[in-house]
Amino acid sequence: MCAVLASAVVRATLVDVYYIPSGSMEPLLRTGDRVLVSRTDYRSEPIRRGDLVVFDGRGSFAPFRSGNPPFVDAVLGLGQWLGVAGSGTVYVKRAIGLPGDTVACCAPDGRLTVNGAPVTEDYVFPGDAPSGMKFIAEVPAGRLWLMGDHRSKSADSRSLLGAPGGGMVPIDRVIGRPVGIIWPLERSTPLARTALGGTAGTDEGR
Repeated sequence: MCAVLASAVVRATLVDVYYIPSGSMEPLLRTGDRVLVSRTDYRSEPIRRGDLVVFDGRGSFAPFRSGNPPFVDAVLGLGQWLGVAGSGTVYVKRAIGLPGDTVACCAPDGRLTVNGAPVTEDYVFPGDAPSGMKFIAEVPAGRLWLMGDHRSKSADSRSLLGAPGGGMVPIDRVIGRPVGIIWPLERSTPLARTALGGTAGTDEGR
């Protein structure tokens, strides 16, 4: 019992494990991967463009209430805690726009622009365009513009432009930074922070 309580405290305050439920972050993260998430990295350093973030999507990417009976939510929550099931309200995406940024698609060469400057995104899924839809979004204070790496399969900030909040995720809903793939063992590897090349303007999300 003490070990379970200790594990719960550690996972609530320091590190957690997140199950990747879809291919929206391929090729970096695959369906079924388990990633170790640091809850403290973004307390000591601000979020930067290009960073991976795990966040609670309730109120932005998902409704505040699931609509499920309480016992169903309890079973799903247990599966998520054990790392054998994904969450319907917790997501992993990449920070493209920080507070004050203007993110748009696309430059004449097809790249996204941030504050008018085309950006280099080597992590995008091979063969995918930076975005299949045109858009322009101004990121308000305290929020982030987030996108998946597998752009043709990712439901992200682009999908919510007409919704309340305009697809922007509050920074205070960020849970932490994925720091490594821990399962399956043959894919175990650290996940380094990746800068978004070519951006202009502020480079910190506070």
